[in-house]
Amino acid sequence: MQLYISAISALSRVFGVLAMLLTASAALVVTQMVVLRYFLNESTIWQTEYVIYALVAATFLGSPYVLLEKGHVNVDLLQLQAKPPLRRLMQLLSALVSIAFCALLGWSGWTFFHEALVGGWRTDTVWAIPLWIPVLPLPLGVGLLVLQYIAEIMKLYGGAR
Repeated sequence: MQLYISAISALSRVFGVLAMLLTASAALVVTQMVVLRYFLNESTIWQTEYVIYALVAATFLGSPYVLLEKGHVNVDLLQLQAKPPLRRLMQLLSALVSIAFCALLGWSGWTFFHEALVGGWRTDTVWAIPLWIPVLPLPLGVGLLVLQYIAEIMKLYGGAR
């Protein structure tokens, strides 16, 4: 159990770093785009699309790290007032509902990714990148989020922190 928790936590941290790098690269590309458009009067082709896809990817890929660090928004007024056994039960139910939602989202994202890959779909922009590239972070990120939720349940009932 501890090996699973450690491995998933390490993977979530790696994805957190990747999300940070994607966000930083998006900021740099926005800066480059502003310089090109407003100071050099040149057009931009790929920058807007890259920034959108990078920030969406950072959101999905970074979500397991946010869960690991307890950074997701919680409404825990009832949990904080409940006795520890009831609090754990509430946390378990919350995690199970979240796993169900993320599993459905991951499955539909995987289906969309597969269709885009097999169908050779491309974006309808000048850049026209293969659509599977910006779609992949959805099933990948929420898939790891499911694994991180399982690790959080193990921590809750296994005593590991």
